[in-house]
Amino acid sequence: MTNNSIVQKLWNLCDVLRDDGINYSDYVTELVLLLFIKMVHENTEAETLDKHTLPEGCRWTDLNSKSGINLLNDYKAILLALSTGKRTTVIKAEKPDDEDKIEEVIVHEDPLISAIYADAQTRLREPRHLEQMIKTLDQIDWFSVQKDGLGDLYEGLLEKNASETKSGAGQYFTPRDLIDSMVRCIRPQPGEIIQDPAAGTAGFLIAADQYIKDHTDKLYDLSEDDKNFQKNDAFIGVELVPSTRRLALMNCLLHGMEGDDEGVVHLGNALGQVGANLAKADIILANPPFGTSKGGDASITRDDLTYPTSNKQLAFLQHIYRNLKPGGRAAVVLPDNVLFEAGVGTDVRRDLMHKCNLHTILRLPTGIFYAAGVKTNVLFFTKGSASDKLQDENCTQNVWVYDLRTNMPSFGKRTPFGESHLAPFESVYDPVGRDLSRQQDFTAILAARTEGEYSFGAEQISVDKTKVAENQGVDDKLVHSRWRCFSRDWIAKTKGDSLDISWLKDKDSVDAADLPEPDVLAREAKDELAAAMSELDELLAALEGAN
Repeated sequence: MTNNSIVQKLWNLCDVLRDDGINYSDYVTELVLLLFIKMVHENTEAETLDKHTLPEGCRWTDLNSKSGINLLNDYKAILLALSTGKRTTVIKAEKPDDEDKIEEVIVHEDPLISAIYADAQTRLREPRHLEQMIKTLDQIDWFSVQKDGLGDLYEGLLEKNASETKSGAGQYFTPRDLIDSMVRCIRPQPGEIIQDPAAGTAGFLIAADQYIKDHTDKLYDLSEDDKNFQKNDAFIGVELVPSTRRLALMNCLLHGMEGDDEGVVHLGNALGQVGANLAKADIILANPPFGTSKGGDASITRDDLTYPTSNKQLAFLQHIYRNLKPGGRAAVVLPDNVLFEAGVGTDVRRDLMHKCNLHTILRLPTGIFYAAGVKTNVLFFTKGSASDKLQDENCTQNVWVYDLRTNMPSFGKRTPFGESHLAPFESVYDPVGRDLSRQQDFTAILAARTEGEYSFGAEQISVDKTKVAENQGVDDKLVHSRWRCFSRDWIAKTKGDSLDISWLKDKDSVDAADLPEPDVLAREAKDELAAAMSELDELLAALEGAN
Protein backbone atom coordinates (compact mmCIF):
# COMPACT_ATOMS: atom_id res chain seq x y z
CA MET A 1 0.00 0.00 0.00
CA THR A 2 1.53 3.33 -1.06
CA ASN A 3 1.53 6.54 0.92
CA ASN A 4 -0.80 8.15 -1.62
CA SER A 5 -3.37 5.36 -1.26
CA ILE A 6 -3.15 5.59 2.54
CA VAL A 7 -3.60 9.38 2.42
CA GLN A 8 -6.73 8.83 0.32
CA LYS A 9 -7.96 6.21 2.80
CA LEU A 10 -7.43 8.66 5.66
CA TRP A 11 -9.14 11.42 3.71
CA ASN A 12 -12.14 9.15 3.17
CA LEU A 13 -12.62 9.19 6.95
CA CYS A 14 -13.82 12.74 6.48
CA ASP A 15 -17.07 11.20 5.27
CA VAL A 16 -17.48 9.73 8.76
CA LEU A 17 -16.82 13.14 10.31
CA ARG A 18 -19.33 14.75 7.97
CA ASP A 19 -21.95 12.27 9.11
CA ASP A 20 -21.34 13.52 12.65
CA GLY A 21 -21.98 17.13 11.61
CA ILE A 22 -18.35 18.28 11.57
CA ASN A 23 -17.53 21.14 9.19
CA TYR A 24 -15.17 20.73 6.23
CA SER A 25 -12.60 23.14 7.68
CA ASP A 26 -12.38 21.06 10.89
CA TYR A 27 -11.84 17.68 9.21
CA VAL A 28 -8.07 17.53 9.45
CA THR A 29 -7.86 18.95 12.97
CA GLU A 30 -10.39 16.37 14.19
CA LEU A 31 -8.70 13.56 12.32
CA VAL A 32 -5.11 14.29 13.39
CA LEU A 33 -5.99 14.44 17.10
CA LEU A 34 -6.71 10.73 16.83
CA LEU A 35 -4.20 9.97 14.09
CA PHE A 36 -1.27 11.37 16.05
CA ILE A 37 -1.97 8.97 18.95
CA LYS A 38 -1.94 6.10 16.45
CA MET A 39 1.28 7.32 14.73
CA VAL A 40 3.11 7.63 18.05
CA HIS A 41 2.03 4.07 18.82
CA GLU A 42 3.39 2.83 15.46
CA ASN A 43 6.66 4.79 15.83
CA THR A 44 7.17 3.33 19.30
CA GLU A 45 6.39 -0.19 18.12
CA ALA A 46 8.95 0.24 15.33
CA GLU A 47 11.41 1.75 17.85
CA THR A 48 11.90 4.91 15.80
CA LEU A 49 11.17 6.95 18.92
CA ASP A 50 13.54 6.87 21.90
CA LYS A 51 10.62 6.53 24.29
CA HIS A 52 6.85 6.55 24.17
CA THR A 53 5.89 10.19 23.64
CA LEU A 54 2.46 9.85 25.23
CA PRO A 55 1.86 9.04 28.91
CA GLU A 56 0.28 5.85 30.18
CA GLY A 57 -3.49 5.92 30.01
CA CYS A 58 -3.41 8.17 26.92
CA ARG A 59 -2.14 5.72 24.35
CA TRP A 60 -3.63 3.90 21.40
CA THR A 61 -3.99 0.69 23.38
CA ASP A 62 -6.19 2.61 25.82
CA LEU A 63 -8.66 3.24 22.98
CA ASN A 64 -8.77 0.43 20.45
CA SER A 65 -10.12 -2.19 22.83
CA LYS A 66 -13.20 -0.19 23.82
CA SER A 67 -16.54 0.62 22.25
CA GLY A 68 -19.76 2.53 22.78
CA ILE A 69 -20.19 5.48 25.12
CA ASN A 70 -17.27 4.32 27.28
CA LEU A 71 -14.95 4.74 24.26
CA LEU A 72 -16.17 8.26 23.49
CA ASN A 73 -16.00 9.35 27.13
CA ASP A 74 -12.50 7.91 27.56
CA TYR A 75 -11.33 9.62 24.35
CA LYS A 76 -12.61 12.98 25.61
CA ALA A 77 -10.86 12.36 28.93
CA ILE A 78 -7.60 11.51 27.12
CA LEU A 79 -7.70 14.72 25.10
CA LEU A 80 -8.29 16.73 28.27
CA ALA A 81 -5.47 14.91 30.08
CA LEU A 82 -3.03 15.50 27.21
CA SER A 83 -4.01 19.16 27.13
CA THR A 84 -3.70 19.87 30.85
CA GLY A 85 -1.28 17.16 32.00
CA LYS A 86 -3.84 16.02 34.56
CA ARG A 87 -6.57 13.44 34.72
CA THR A 88 -9.60 14.27 36.85
CA THR A 89 -11.37 11.39 38.58
CA VAL A 90 -14.64 11.61 40.50
CA ILE A 91 -14.72 9.17 43.39
CA LYS A 92 -18.21 8.37 44.59
CA ALA A 93 -18.89 8.98 48.27
CA GLU A 94 -18.98 5.94 50.50
CA LYS A 95 -21.97 7.25 52.44
CA PRO A 96 -25.07 8.90 50.98
CA ASP A 97 -24.61 12.09 53.01
CA ASP A 98 -20.94 12.56 52.04
CA GLU A 99 -19.84 14.60 48.99
CA ASP A 100 -18.17 12.95 46.03
CA LYS A 101 -14.41 13.44 45.98
CA ILE A 102 -12.53 14.86 42.98
CA GLU A 103 -9.04 13.55 42.54
CA GLU A 104 -6.53 15.10 40.14
CA VAL A 105 -3.75 12.81 39.01
CA ILE A 106 -0.66 14.21 37.25
CA VAL A 107 -0.55 12.39 33.92
CA HIS A 108 2.47 14.09 32.37
CA GLU A 109 4.65 17.18 32.68
CA ASP A 110 5.65 17.47 29.03
CA PRO A 111 5.08 21.05 27.79
CA LEU A 112 5.36 19.92 24.16
CA ILE A 113 2.48 17.45 24.50
CA SER A 114 0.44 20.11 26.28
CA ALA A 115 1.19 22.52 23.42
CA ILE A 116 0.19 19.97 20.78
CA TYR A 117 -3.09 19.20 22.52
CA ALA A 118 -3.80 22.71 23.83
CA ASP A 119 -7.58 23.22 24.02
CA ALA A 120 -8.07 19.97 22.11
CA GLN A 121 -11.57 18.56 22.17
CA THR A 122 -13.53 16.31 19.91
CA ARG A 123 -16.81 17.33 18.33
CA LEU A 124 -17.77 13.72 17.69
CA ARG A 125 -21.16 12.88 19.18
CA GLU A 126 -21.72 9.33 17.97
CA PRO A 127 -19.51 6.61 19.58
CA ARG A 128 -19.96 4.43 16.48
CA HIS A 129 -18.23 7.06 14.32
CA LEU A 130 -15.20 7.14 16.62
CA GLU A 131 -15.15 3.34 16.69
CA GLN A 132 -15.27 3.26 12.88
CA MET A 133 -12.32 5.65 12.63
CA ILE A 134 -10.26 3.58 15.10
CA LYS A 135 -10.98 0.35 13.21
CA THR A 136 -9.99 1.97 9.91
CA LEU A 137 -6.70 3.20 11.35
CA ASP A 138 -5.98 -0.28 12.73
CA GLN A 139 -6.57 -1.82 9.28
CA ILE A 140 -3.88 0.28 7.55
CA ASP A 141 -0.65 -1.48 6.60
CA TRP A 142 1.58 0.61 8.85
CA PHE A 143 4.61 -1.58 8.15
CA SER A 144 4.61 -0.36 4.55
CA VAL A 145 4.29 3.23 5.72
CA GLN A 146 7.37 2.90 7.95
CA LYS A 147 9.64 2.62 4.89
CA ASP A 148 8.80 6.18 3.82
CA GLY A 149 8.26 7.46 7.34
CA LEU A 150 5.11 8.42 9.22
CA GLY A 151 6.10 12.07 8.95
CA ASP A 152 5.89 11.90 5.16
CA LEU A 153 2.46 10.29 5.41
CA TYR A 154 1.33 13.08 7.72
CA GLU A 155 2.64 15.70 5.29
CA GLY A 156 0.76 13.95 2.51
CA LEU A 157 -2.45 14.41 4.48
CA LEU A 158 -1.70 18.11 4.99
CA GLU A 159 -1.00 18.49 1.28
CA LYS A 160 -4.26 16.73 0.45
CA ASN A 161 -6.08 19.14 2.74
CA ALA A 162 -4.37 22.09 1.06
CA SER A 163 -5.41 20.91 -2.40
CA GLU A 164 -9.07 20.95 -1.37
CA THR A 165 -9.98 24.60 -1.95
CA LYS A 166 -13.13 24.31 0.17
CA SER A 167 -10.98 23.96 3.26
CA GLY A 168 -8.98 27.11 2.56
CA ALA A 169 -5.91 25.34 3.93
CA GLY A 170 -3.73 26.03 0.89
CA GLN A 171 -3.08 29.55 2.10
CA TYR A 172 -0.45 28.16 4.47
CA PHE A 173 0.84 25.28 2.36
CA THR A 174 3.79 25.78 0.00
CA PRO A 175 4.24 23.10 -2.70
CA ARG A 176 6.77 20.54 -1.50
CA ASP A 177 8.75 20.60 -4.75
CA LEU A 178 9.28 24.35 -4.42
CA ILE A 179 10.29 24.00 -0.75
CA ASP A 180 12.83 21.30 -1.62
CA SER A 181 14.27 23.37 -4.45
CA MET A 182 14.71 26.43 -2.22
CA VAL A 183 16.39 24.28 0.43
CA ARG A 184 18.76 22.73 -2.12
CA CYS A 185 19.76 26.21 -3.26
CA ILE A 186 20.35 27.46 0.30
CA ARG A 187 22.07 24.24 1.45
CA PRO A 188 21.64 24.28 5.24
CA GLN A 189 24.51 22.90 7.31
CA PRO A 190 24.72 21.28 10.78
CA GLY A 191 25.19 23.84 13.52
CA GLU A 192 23.22 26.58 11.77
CA ILE A 193 20.14 28.28 13.25
CA ILE A 194 17.30 28.00 10.74
CA GLN A 195 14.08 30.00 11.11
CA ASP A 196 10.70 30.43 9.47
CA PRO A 197 8.71 33.41 10.83
CA ALA A 198 5.54 32.27 9.03
CA ALA A 199 5.90 28.55 9.65
CA GLY A 200 2.47 27.20 8.68
CA THR A 201 2.74 23.43 9.04
CA ALA A 202 6.59 23.67 9.24
CA GLY A 203 7.32 22.44 5.71
CA PHE A 204 10.47 24.55 5.27
CA LEU A 205 11.95 23.57 8.63
CA ILE A 206 11.30 19.87 8.08
CA ALA A 207 12.78 19.97 4.58
CA ALA A 208 15.89 21.74 5.90
CA ASP A 209 16.26 19.12 8.64
CA GLN A 210 15.90 16.32 6.11
CA TYR A 211 18.49 17.93 3.81
CA ILE A 212 21.00 18.08 6.67
CA LYS A 213 20.31 14.47 7.66
CA ASP A 214 20.71 13.28 4.06
CA HIS A 215 24.05 15.06 3.74
CA THR A 216 25.39 14.22 7.22
CA ASP A 217 24.89 10.45 7.28
CA LYS A 218 21.62 10.90 9.19
CA LEU A 219 23.58 12.90 11.82
CA TYR A 220 25.41 9.76 13.02
CA ASP A 221 28.78 11.39 12.39
CA LEU A 222 28.00 14.33 14.70
CA SER A 223 28.99 14.58 18.36
CA GLU A 224 26.30 14.11 21.00
CA ASP A 225 26.22 17.86 21.69
CA ASP A 226 25.79 18.60 17.98
CA LYS A 227 23.05 15.97 17.70
CA ASN A 228 21.18 17.57 20.61
CA PHE A 229 21.58 20.99 19.00
CA GLN A 230 20.05 19.72 15.76
CA LYS A 231 17.17 18.09 17.62
CA ASN A 232 16.34 20.88 20.05
CA ASP A 233 17.90 24.21 19.03
CA ALA A 234 18.66 24.34 15.31
CA PHE A 235 15.11 25.04 14.11
CA ILE A 236 12.54 27.58 15.18
CA GLY A 237 9.33 28.76 13.59
CA VAL A 238 6.57 31.18 14.50
CA GLU A 239 2.91 30.59 13.67
CA LEU A 240 0.01 32.90 14.46
CA VAL A 241 -2.91 30.44 14.14
CA PRO A 242 -3.20 27.92 17.05
CA SER A 243 -4.78 25.12 14.99
CA THR A 244 -2.08 25.43 12.32
CA ARG A 245 0.63 25.45 14.95
CA ARG A 246 -0.82 22.21 16.37
CA LEU A 247 -0.41 20.59 12.95
CA ALA A 248 3.15 21.94 12.75
CA LEU A 249 4.16 20.59 16.17
CA MET A 250 2.80 17.15 15.32
CA ASN A 251 4.57 17.29 11.95
CA CYS A 252 7.91 18.16 13.56
CA LEU A 253 7.65 15.51 16.28
CA LEU A 254 6.86 12.81 13.73
CA HIS A 255 10.04 13.87 11.90
CA GLY A 256 12.15 13.63 15.06
CA MET A 257 12.34 17.38 15.71
CA GLU A 258 11.48 18.33 19.29
CA GLY A 259 12.63 21.93 19.73
CA ASP A 260 12.64 23.72 23.07
CA ASP A 261 9.94 23.64 25.76
CA GLU A 262 7.51 25.31 23.33
CA GLY A 263 8.38 22.93 20.52
CA VAL A 264 9.94 23.79 17.18
CA VAL A 265 7.11 26.18 16.23
CA HIS A 266 6.18 28.87 18.73
CA LEU A 267 2.72 30.38 18.90
CA GLY A 268 2.74 34.11 18.23
CA ASN A 269 3.06 36.94 15.74
CA ALA A 270 6.40 37.40 14.01
CA LEU A 271 5.35 40.97 13.27
CA GLY A 272 4.91 41.56 17.01
CA GLN A 273 7.02 41.04 20.10
CA VAL A 274 7.59 37.33 19.43
CA GLY A 275 9.36 38.17 16.19
CA ALA A 276 11.32 41.03 17.78
CA ASN A 277 12.68 38.60 20.41
CA LEU A 278 13.93 35.98 17.93
CA ALA A 279 17.67 35.38 17.91
CA LYS A 280 19.63 36.16 14.76
CA ALA A 281 19.54 33.32 12.24
CA ASP A 282 22.00 31.74 9.82
CA ILE A 283 19.17 30.83 7.45
CA ILE A 284 15.60 32.06 7.02
CA LEU A 285 13.18 30.22 4.72
CA ALA A 286 9.66 31.56 4.47
CA ASN A 287 6.47 32.03 2.51
CA PRO A 288 4.80 34.92 4.42
CA PRO A 289 1.00 35.29 4.18
CA PHE A 290 -0.27 37.40 1.30
CA GLY A 291 -2.40 40.51 1.70
CA THR A 292 -2.70 43.60 3.82
CA SER A 293 -2.98 43.47 7.59
CA LYS A 294 -6.64 43.37 8.63
CA GLY A 295 -7.73 46.46 10.45
CA GLY A 296 -4.87 48.51 9.04
CA ASP A 297 -1.59 47.70 10.76
CA ALA A 298 -3.16 46.34 13.96
CA SER A 299 -1.32 43.01 13.66
CA ILE A 300 1.99 44.70 12.84
CA THR A 301 3.11 45.97 16.23
CA ARG A 302 6.87 46.02 15.70
CA ASP A 303 8.43 49.36 16.53
CA ASP A 304 11.89 48.30 15.36
CA LEU A 305 11.09 48.18 11.62
CA THR A 306 12.63 51.10 9.76
CA TYR A 307 9.70 51.51 7.36
CA PRO A 308 6.24 51.20 9.00
CA THR A 309 3.68 49.60 6.67
CA SER A 310 0.35 47.76 6.67
CA ASN A 311 1.62 45.51 3.88
CA LYS A 312 2.43 42.23 5.64
CA GLN A 313 4.89 41.05 2.99
CA LEU A 314 6.93 44.27 3.21
CA ALA A 315 6.91 43.98 7.01
CA PHE A 316 7.97 40.32 6.87
CA LEU A 317 10.71 41.12 4.36
CA GLN A 318 12.11 43.78 6.69
CA HIS A 319 12.02 41.36 9.61
CA ILE A 320 13.81 38.67 7.60
CA TYR A 321 16.78 40.65 6.32
CA ARG A 322 17.17 42.43 9.66
CA ASN A 323 17.17 39.11 11.54
CA LEU A 324 19.98 37.47 9.54
CA LYS A 325 23.44 37.11 10.99
CA PRO A 326 26.31 38.60 8.94
CA GLY A 327 26.71 36.19 6.04
CA GLY A 328 23.31 34.66 6.78
CA ARG A 329 21.18 33.68 3.80
CA ALA A 330 17.50 33.66 3.00
CA ALA A 331 15.03 32.39 0.41
CA VAL A 332 11.59 34.01 0.62
CA VAL A 333 8.41 33.62 -1.46
CA LEU A 334 6.85 37.03 -2.16
CA PRO A 335 4.07 38.28 -4.46
CA ASP A 336 4.73 40.59 -7.40
CA ASN A 337 3.55 43.74 -5.64
CA VAL A 338 6.60 43.61 -3.36
CA LEU A 339 8.78 43.99 -6.46
CA PHE A 340 7.10 47.13 -7.82
CA GLU A 341 5.03 48.80 -5.08
CA ALA A 342 5.94 52.49 -4.76
CA GLY A 343 6.48 54.52 -1.60
CA VAL A 344 7.41 52.26 1.31
CA GLY A 345 7.90 49.40 -1.12
CA THR A 346 10.69 51.29 -2.89
CA ASP A 347 12.29 52.20 0.45
CA VAL A 348 12.28 48.57 1.60
CA ARG A 349 13.77 47.28 -1.69
CA ARG A 350 16.55 49.89 -1.54
CA ASP A 351 17.28 49.03 2.08
CA LEU A 352 17.36 45.31 1.22
CA MET A 353 19.82 45.84 -1.65
CA HIS A 354 21.85 48.18 0.54
CA LYS A 355 22.25 45.79 3.50
CA CYS A 356 22.16 42.49 1.62
CA ASN A 357 23.36 40.94 -1.58
CA LEU A 358 20.08 40.30 -3.42
CA HIS A 359 21.69 37.98 -5.91
CA THR A 360 18.77 36.01 -7.40
CA ILE A 361 15.07 36.39 -8.24
CA LEU A 362 13.04 33.42 -9.47
CA ARG A 363 9.82 34.48 -11.23
CA LEU A 364 7.37 31.66 -10.50
CA PRO A 365 4.50 30.61 -12.78
CA THR A 366 0.88 31.15 -11.79
CA GLY A 367 -1.38 28.49 -10.32
CA ILE A 368 1.02 26.82 -7.88
CA PHE A 369 -0.56 28.42 -4.82
CA TYR A 370 -4.05 28.27 -3.33
CA ALA A 371 -5.05 31.81 -4.34
CA ALA A 372 -5.84 31.65 -8.05
CA GLY A 373 -3.89 33.98 -10.31
CA VAL A 374 -1.43 35.15 -7.64
CA LYS A 375 1.96 35.92 -9.21
CA THR A 376 4.88 35.11 -6.94
CA ASN A 377 8.66 35.15 -6.85
CA VAL A 378 11.44 33.71 -4.71
CA LEU A 379 14.04 36.22 -3.52
CA PHE A 380 17.45 34.80 -2.58
CA PHE A 381 19.79 37.08 -0.63
CA THR A 382 22.65 37.07 1.88
CA LYS A 383 23.47 39.53 4.65
CA GLY A 384 26.48 41.57 3.57
CA SER A 385 28.18 41.54 0.17
CA ALA A 386 29.42 38.56 -1.81
CA SER A 387 33.01 39.26 -0.73
CA ASP A 388 32.49 40.63 2.80
CA LYS A 389 29.77 39.38 5.12
CA LEU A 390 30.34 42.33 7.48
CA GLN A 391 29.69 44.92 4.77
CA ASP A 392 26.54 46.89 5.60
CA GLU A 393 26.08 49.19 2.61
CA ASN A 394 25.95 48.89 -1.20
CA CYS A 395 25.97 45.11 -0.88
CA THR A 396 24.06 44.26 -4.08
CA GLN A 397 26.08 44.63 -7.29
CA ASN A 398 24.11 42.41 -9.68
CA VAL A 399 20.70 40.75 -9.60
CA TRP A 400 20.21 37.55 -11.57
CA VAL A 401 16.63 36.88 -12.74
CA TYR A 402 15.20 33.56 -13.92
CA ASP A 403 11.86 33.83 -15.73
CA LEU A 404 9.91 30.61 -15.09
CA ARG A 405 6.61 32.37 -15.79
CA THR A 406 6.47 33.57 -19.39
CA ASN A 407 4.77 31.13 -21.77
CA MET A 408 4.47 28.54 -19.01
CA PRO A 409 1.15 26.78 -18.42
CA SER A 410 -1.14 27.82 -15.60
CA PHE A 411 -0.44 25.06 -13.14
CA GLY A 412 -3.08 23.32 -11.04
CA LYS A 413 -4.57 19.87 -10.45
CA ARG A 414 -4.64 19.01 -14.16
CA THR A 415 -1.17 20.44 -14.81
CA PRO A 416 0.87 19.75 -11.66
CA PHE A 417 3.97 21.80 -10.91
CA GLY A 418 6.96 19.66 -10.03
CA GLU A 419 10.68 19.18 -9.62
CA SER A 420 11.30 18.94 -13.38
CA HIS A 421 10.13 22.54 -13.84
CA LEU A 422 12.66 23.81 -11.27
CA ALA A 423 15.64 21.72 -12.38
CA PRO A 424 16.80 24.16 -15.15
CA PHE A 425 16.81 27.04 -12.65
CA GLU A 426 18.81 25.06 -10.10
CA SER A 427 21.42 24.17 -12.73
CA VAL A 428 22.17 27.83 -13.48
CA TYR A 429 21.72 29.02 -9.90
CA ASP A 430 24.76 27.00 -8.83
CA PRO A 431 26.85 26.05 -11.90
CA VAL A 432 29.78 24.72 -9.83
CA GLY A 433 27.90 22.67 -7.22
CA ARG A 434 29.97 23.88 -4.27
CA ASP A 435 28.95 24.35 -0.65
CA LEU A 436 26.91 27.54 -0.51
CA SER A 437 27.47 27.91 3.22
CA ARG A 438 31.10 28.90 2.71
CA GLN A 439 31.55 32.55 1.74
CA GLN A 440 34.43 31.95 -0.68
CA ASP A 441 32.50 29.20 -2.45
CA PHE A 442 29.46 31.45 -2.86
CA THR A 443 31.68 34.07 -4.46
CA ALA A 444 32.90 31.36 -6.83
CA ILE A 445 29.31 30.41 -7.63
CA LEU A 446 28.44 33.98 -8.61
CA ALA A 447 31.63 34.31 -10.64
CA ALA A 448 30.83 31.10 -12.53
CA ARG A 449 27.33 32.15 -13.52
CA THR A 450 26.73 32.94 -17.20
CA GLU A 451 23.60 34.26 -18.87
CA GLY A 452 21.65 31.97 -21.16
CA GLU A 453 19.09 29.23 -20.37
CA TYR A 454 16.50 28.23 -22.94
CA SER A 455 14.26 25.62 -21.36
CA PHE A 456 10.54 25.29 -22.15
CA GLY A 457 10.83 26.76 -25.65
CA ALA A 458 12.44 30.03 -24.59
CA GLU A 459 14.15 30.60 -27.96
CA GLN A 460 10.75 30.77 -29.66
CA ILE A 461 9.44 33.42 -27.23
CA SER A 462 9.47 36.95 -28.60
CA VAL A 463 10.90 39.86 -26.63
CA ASP A 464 8.47 42.46 -25.28
CA LYS A 465 9.49 45.79 -26.81
CA THR A 466 7.50 47.74 -24.25
CA LYS A 467 9.41 46.23 -21.31
CA VAL A 468 12.74 47.98 -20.93
CA ALA A 469 15.55 45.52 -20.19
CA GLU A 470 19.30 45.84 -20.11
CA ASN A 471 19.70 44.71 -23.71
CA GLN A 472 22.51 46.93 -24.97
CA GLY A 473 25.47 44.85 -26.00
CA VAL A 474 23.47 41.60 -25.68
CA ASP A 475 23.26 39.32 -28.72
CA ASP A 476 19.96 38.42 -30.32
CA LYS A 477 19.92 34.92 -28.83
CA LEU A 478 20.61 36.03 -25.27
CA VAL A 479 17.58 38.32 -25.09
CA HIS A 480 15.45 35.18 -25.42
CA SER A 481 17.13 33.54 -22.43
CA ARG A 482 15.19 32.85 -19.26
CA TRP A 483 18.34 33.62 -17.21
CA ARG A 484 19.63 37.20 -17.25
CA CYS A 485 21.83 39.45 -15.09
CA PHE A 486 21.04 43.10 -14.31
CA SER A 487 23.38 45.54 -12.63
CA ARG A 488 22.42 47.43 -9.49
CA ASP A 489 23.19 50.70 -11.30
CA TRP A 490 20.80 49.83 -14.15
CA ILE A 491 18.04 48.86 -11.69
CA ALA A 492 18.38 52.23 -9.95
CA LYS A 493 18.60 54.43 -13.06
CA THR A 494 16.28 52.61 -15.46
CA LYS A 495 13.78 50.90 -13.18
CA GLY A 496 13.70 53.39 -10.30
CA ASP A 497 14.57 50.50 -7.98
CA SER A 498 11.63 48.42 -9.13
CA LEU A 499 12.51 44.73 -9.29
CA ASP A 500 9.65 43.86 -11.62
CA ILE A 501 12.10 42.93 -14.36
CA SER A 502 10.85 41.04 -17.43
CA TRP A 503 11.86 40.91 -21.05
CA LEU A 504 10.03 37.94 -22.57
CA LYS A 505 6.50 38.24 -23.93
CA ASP A 506 3.67 35.75 -23.46
CA LYS A 507 2.34 34.45 -26.77
CA ASP A 508 -1.18 35.72 -25.95
CA SER A 509 -0.09 39.17 -24.80
CA VAL A 510 -0.62 42.29 -26.89
CA ASP A 511 2.40 44.43 -27.74
CA ALA A 512 1.50 48.09 -27.15
CA ALA A 513 3.94 49.06 -29.91
CA ASP A 514 1.72 47.25 -32.43
CA LEU A 515 -1.54 48.90 -31.32
CA PRO A 516 -3.26 51.60 -33.46
CA GLU A 517 -3.12 55.27 -32.47
CA PRO A 518 -5.29 56.25 -29.44
CA ASP A 519 -7.82 58.21 -31.58
CA VAL A 520 -8.34 55.13 -33.77
CA LEU A 521 -8.90 52.93 -30.72
CA ALA A 522 -11.36 55.47 -29.26
CA ARG A 523 -13.31 55.64 -32.51
CA GLU A 524 -13.52 51.84 -32.73
CA ALA A 525 -14.76 51.64 -29.16
CA LYS A 526 -17.42 54.27 -29.83
CA ASP A 527 -18.65 52.40 -32.92
CA GLU A 528 -18.87 49.14 -30.95
CA LEU A 529 -20.87 50.82 -28.16
CA ALA A 530 -23.23 52.43 -30.71
CA ALA A 531 -23.83 49.03 -32.34
CA ALA A 532 -24.51 47.46 -28.94
CA MET A 533 -27.01 50.21 -28.03
CA SER A 534 -28.81 49.67 -31.35
CA GLU A 535 -29.14 45.95 -30.67
CA LEU A 536 -30.53 46.65 -27.18
CA ASP A 537 -33.13 49.06 -28.68
CA GLU A 538 -34.23 46.36 -31.11
CA LEU A 539 -34.50 43.82 -28.30
CA LEU A 540 -36.62 46.16 -26.15
CA ALA A 541 -38.92 46.88 -29.10
CA ALA A 542 -39.38 43.17 -29.73
CA LEU A 543 -40.18 42.50 -26.06
CA GLU A 544 -42.74 45.33 -25.96
CA GLY A 545 -44.39 43.99 -29.13
CA ALA A 546 -44.65 40.53 -27.59
CA ASN A 547 -46.35 41.96 -24.50
